[in-house]
Amino acid sequence: MYEYFLGLDHVTQALIATLFTWLLTAFGAGFVFFMSKPKPKFMDATLGFAAGVMIAASFWSLLAPAIEMSQELGQTSWLSAAGGFMAGGIFMRIIDKFLPHLHPSLSMDKKEGIKTSWQRSTLLVLAITLHNFPEGLAVGVAFGAIGAGLPSATIGGAIALALGIGLQNIPEGAAVSMPLRREGMSKTRSFMMGQSSGIVEPIAGVIGAFFVIYMQEFLPFALSFAAGAMIFVVVEELIPESQKNYKHIDTVTMATMVGFTVMMILDVALG
Repeated sequence: MYEYFLGLDHVTQALIATLFTWLLTAFGAGFVFFMSKPKPKFMDATLGFAAGVMIAASFWSLLAPAIEMSQELGQTSWLSAAGGFMAGGIFMRIIDKFLPHLHPSLSMDKKEGIKTSWQRSTLLVLAITLHNFPEGLAVGVAFGAIGAGLPSATIGGAIALALGIGLQNIPEGAAVSMPLRREGMSKTRSFMMGQSSGIVEPIAGVIGAFFVIYMQEFLPFALSFAAGAMIFVVVEELIPESQKNYKHIDTVTMATMVGFTVMMILDVALG
């Protein structure tokens, strides 16, 4: 199976990898069938873990390779990394400002983006979808980078990134389905809404892989762009959301460190 995967073109590899991350989003959403009401401390810790994974992935899997690739391509390494990183954050800020969405723990009067009459369930899904776009993009760019033939782009590193993103997608799927269930939605519909938030990842993954394969000179910028978008999500939502209950801060902090360590080990061991 692994040999077959290695023989595929890199866009197809990106598609399979992001379908895997979507599957783990669905797995997390499936908690709604087995857990009637998870403890807030547990949910906060899982969000902290997801934040740690994304922070580590942003550096080990995206920024560090971007700097190395820019040197291999004869570019100014700090310029490509800094420009792409800030562009990713600005892009996510624009999307955050205009896309209607609602963070899971907030009431409808706290919804963000342009005014809309969309239901709470739709706004919750869009909030997590906003997270998943840069994650899918990051995985796609990582697999597409292999096609450039640069030494810093490895199949092991791309697989490690997909594994890390998949792991942190589990709590994100649950973060949609569980609140919807508590509000009276059926288990099946809560699950369907939760897993649907991950559908954007295969789309973003294919776009990212296709783009960098055919525009290799933008590889460092694209990797840094994905890193900036992911850090925006971590700082703007995951960390604040996980630390709303002051009593859980120590647990959340340790969970964040565990997430960072797990992603670092995956990247160093496989990359």
